[in-house]
Amino acid sequence: MIRSEARFDAKRKKTDYRKTQFATATYRENDYPHRLSLYDVPPTQEISLEEFETWAIDRLRILAELESCSFRNRSPQETAAHMQPMLKKYLPLSNNTAAAAGQVDQRLKDERRKDHYSHYILRLAFSGTEDLRRRFARIETMLFKLRLEEDDGREKRAFVDSLNLNWDLVTPEEKRALGEELLGATPGIRRLDEENWFKVDWTRVPELVEHRRVLIKKGKAYVPLKEQTSMILTEFTSRLDKGLELTARQLPRLDEDDRLSPILDHLSKNFATPDAGFSDSDSSLAGAAINAANIDALSQHFPLCMKHLHTTLRQNSHLKHFGRLQYTLFLKGIGLSLEDCLMFWRQAFTKITDDTFNKEYRYNVRHVYGDVGGDANRRGRGYSPYSCQKILTEHPPGTGEAHGCPYRHFSVDNLTSMLQATGVHDREVLRGVKEDVEKKRYHIACNRVFEWAHKGEIKKVKDEGIWGAAELDTIVHPNTYFKRSYLLKNLSDAPKQDVRMEG
Repeated sequence: MIRSEARFDAKRKKTDYRKTQFATATYRENDYPHRLSLYDVPPTQEISLEEFETWAIDRLRILAELESCSFRNRSPQETAAHMQPMLKKYLPLSNNTAAAAGQVDQRLKDERRKDHYSHYILRLAFSGTEDLRRRFARIETMLFKLRLEEDDGREKRAFVDSLNLNWDLVTPEEKRALGEELLGATPGIRRLDEENWFKVDWTRVPELVEHRRVLIKKGKAYVPLKEQTSMILTEFTSRLDKGLELTARQLPRLDEDDRLSPILDHLSKNFATPDAGFSDSDSSLAGAAINAANIDALSQHFPLCMKHLHTTLRQNSHLKHFGRLQYTLFLKGIGLSLEDCLMFWRQAFTKITDDTFNKEYRYNVRHVYGDVGGDANRRGRGYSPYSCQKILTEHPPGTGEAHGCPYRHFSVDNLTSMLQATGVHDREVLRGVKEDVEKKRYHIACNRVFEWAHKGEIKKVKDEGIWGAAELDTIVHPNTYFKRSYLLKNLSDAPKQDVRMEG
């Protein structure tokens, strides 16, 4: 039998559809006519890997701080005031105040583009497990609510009108027929002409039904116009939940992308405790005596992890490798010079000779500071101090080791004993710490202790306007803890110094 050459060529050239379905990429530029969005349409334009990571990290800072406000039971007003400077810095989203010829100007487009993309990037990062999806949806709804409530009235109405949410406006005839029932089921309204009502399926407003703020009749909820915000929030959460489930199904397709997978994995880990960068300027404390002789005195400002390392070092005259590394980096971060750090360790290791110290320990300290070694150290910068996230997730301590985070790696009884030994005797604080630890909110437990220990100073800087919300955001770095504690306890010397530890 002789095969047709044409048929053979056609068969040979046939390509798996999975290799061609994205062969011709089609991109659509979003016009972003409104400040707010329900994020129904995924972004399709190209962005750089740097933008991909940076935008996601900026949004993650906002979500983490919002969650922290929730954990600390801040009121909506306190949360809004606290978040405003952070939103302005990391995720601004302006109103349409600079429109030209009916088009949103480039600055607003850039802001909304970043907001759009960062939302979808974090969707990818937090769709892997049900717990992450639930947390992400809850905090994104908090962010959306915060923005919705501060939105300009006219723009808010235009945004709601654009959603086409299929809400049926109750007719005047139906309103009169249900008059007494509507007034009886709607708190705060005394006359029918004071309000209008929408009619929707009751499943779309479960929060209002739960709190008995609407009339339910024949499967429909009669919702007053004043509760429109609640309806929009429910719609936002419902759509986001469905979107996260769809995203979760598509995640396996990203496994082979070695560019995005590491970034998404890093972001999901940071959702437990946000990562924090560190720069040389973060260690500057004007007028502070940071030297080997003063470490014992300065340790009163250390977070619990570093206090534990310092106490263990003084008791045993030694720390194991990861303890020495974590503590040396922290000391470097507070501004201790290489010479003073070498002096500090030599004096602390009282049970060994100078020769042993020089042979086994001196080089490691110099390497951390960037005085010797290659790669990153060639520039003389050395390594950066560990953030809370790094301490929580890397190198858990074993037997005889003192590094790590006491809030995570200690039993509740041992943690309580350590806190009491450092002067924390307030039962309410200890109870709160226990609850935080049980719910794996380790950085919140640490912040709870910090705020209790500095409550007088924090009240002073707030009342006198010395520091704003940005200077008192959630601590996610041991060196932030030290610097903020030092400045608060020495307000007369440096009342207005910037205490943020951001890279």
